[in-house]
Amino acid sequence: MTPVVERAERVDTLVSWHDIGPADGLGPPVHPAFRAVGSNRGVGRYRLLAALGIGATASVFGIRLLLTRQAAIARRRIGKPLGEESLDADRVWRRAFEGEPIELLLLGDSLAAGLGAERRKQTLGGRLAKGLAVRMHRPVRLRTVAVVGAESPDLASQLDAVPEGYRPHVAVIVVGGNDVTHRIPTSVSAQHLDDAIRRLRAQGAEVVVGTCPDLGALRAVPQPLRRLAASMSRRLAEVQAETAAQAGAEAVDLRRAVGPMFLDEPEEMFSLDRFHPSALGYRRTAEALLPALCRSVERLTPPVRR
Repeated sequence: MTPVVERAERVDTLVSWHDIGPADGLGPPVHPAFRAVGSNRGVGRYRLLAALGIGATASVFGIRLLLTRQAAIARRRIGKPLGEESLDADRVWRRAFEGEPIELLLLGDSLAAGLGAERRKQTLGGRLAKGLAVRMHRPVRLRTVAVVGAESPDLASQLDAVPEGYRPHVAVIVVGGNDVTHRIPTSVSAQHLDDAIRRLRAQGAEVVVGTCPDLGALRAVPQPLRRLAASMSRRLAEVQAETAAQAGAEAVDLRRAVGPMFLDEPEEMFSLDRFHPSALGYRRTAEALLPALCRSVERLTPPVRR
């Protein structure tokens, strides 16, 4: 287990109940008359603590009930108007360029799969492949194994689905949103991301990780659930960036790179369901990832033949 995963695991267990009460041997001596039943002061203290415990329990229950109701509201608002099948953008992009195609592999969730785009060239994969081809003056063969609804634990099965003998030059992983909404522990997400990166690196591929986007931009999610989602997605993105660096990948902070655009221009940046990116949203996301993608191709040893 890597140090960053160990730290994430420790953070996941910070919120817990602790025993509350006077330590043995501390406090003033108790008069013999009260030793059998406890001092008035002690009884009052325990009654107060009991009342506080009941109040805290009621508050926690109330908050959980509120968040559960708000999650149901968000699901109704978002729905599934886009279905669960994304466009197939796999092909060789910019065939007119000379040289062997750069092999680009795309893993992750619906964002990586391009759900919400109306044309294949508008998907994240299509935009990345076309943009990389233009910048490197080389054709790019895109292969997408990303799956709508996927979480970090699904990265292993996505890699297993790659045909035997296929060796990508560079891989892009974008995952995390479903980890937050399905409350997968950060340490679990980090470990599966770490495993996927190391598998790809062992095959000689360069890896770019687009960290979890800012779920606080989802206007369809009511407050305070949206605020909680924003905090959880930010924390996951930070851990993903650390994990990527330690495993030999380059991370791109999508929350900072494109998050403000989704917050300021939700009508233009989101698609019909107000959850997945629109054509413009995918364009901005691809623009944020492309510099790192180009650097990854330039780092290939031996370099991709022209």
